[in-house]
Amino acid sequence: MAQDYNSTVNLPKTEFPMRAALPKREPDMLKEWYELDLYHEMLKRTEGRPIFDLHDGPPFSNGAIHMGTALNKCIKDFITRYKSMSGRQAIYYPGWDNHGMPIESAIIKEQKLNHKEMTTAEFRTACRDFALHYVNVQRDAFKRLGCLGEWDKPYFTMNPKFEAEEIKVFGEMYKKGYIYKGKKPVYWCPHDETALAEAEIEYAEDPCKSIYVKFRVKDDHGKLSKYCELDNLYFLIWTTTTWTIPGNLAICLNAD
Repeated sequence: MAQDYNSTVNLPKTEFPMRAALPKREPDMLKEWYELDLYHEMLKRTEGRPIFDLHDGPPFSNGAIHMGTALNKCIKDFITRYKSMSGRQAIYYPGWDNHGMPIESAIIKEQKLNHKEMTTAEFRTACRDFALHYVNVQRDAFKRLGCLGEWDKPYFTMNPKFEAEEIKVFGEMYKKGYIYKGKKPVYWCPHDETALAEAEIEYAEDPCKSIYVKFRVKDDHGKLSKYCELDNLYFLIWTTTTWTIPGNLAICLNAD
């Protein structure tokens, strides 16, 4: 007959359940946080202490969140919570970037829009509604992750007041001489009909042959003959465009 050793073992006793069951329990935890208005309660309790402001580097409101945006928000939430627990009044201002090709490309793809058949005003209105929709989608997702912040007072880059402030700052930069008109080669996307940042360029691997070629020196202009005989003096070049060699007119040398 097996002996019962339970009474001889000092087991911990706790009200915590043995299984986390987080998908079931997390919504109840979040509900309690927002019923308590936990974020603003934290601000009240740290009132008068040194302020730590974190203004969101905004994600594009062009779709549901992904691993990158989720990680970004969680890290910011870690930072503000740490600052709050370290004795500072930590304020987190979330925001969204509602402009640019990410919004336009997403709405054209998702809603099958032919923007060339729409007026500029119609297309901008459609983009604005699309962006606002995904602001709400993303905000709900970030709150579901447990991130705390000024979710009822976020900033939008498409807010007319925000745009006016941007123009004001741009004007100040112009007055100080930071803005100028010049020429510069830019990458261009024929599909989206817009300029591309260098960070967006992806280079394909293109295997090719390369060769070394030596060119005999005919006239050194008195620069090299004192070191060696010109009959045995060559310049060595390396190229991947072998077909251009017959058209070569010069070889560039470093001044040293």
